[in-house]
Amino acid sequence: MTGALSELIEAARRIRQSPEQREEQRRSFAYGNTAFENSRITREMVAEQSERLAREAKAQGDDGQRS
Repeated sequence: MTGALSELIEAARRIRQSPEQREEQRRSFAYGNTAFENSRITREMVAEQSERLAREAKAQGDDGQRS
């Protein structure tokens, strides 16, 4: 690994994502993994399910945040 790449990796490790950024990353990951196996999956479907799960978690008193 080059020195420049090592520096970039270390810089990335220090970045803290906001809750919104984490949610966006989570949805992107979910979409990428599901669409890979089922081409009928859309980003909108992932967003709808994410919002539904968030509502259910809120109703159960779980804010869904993990540290």
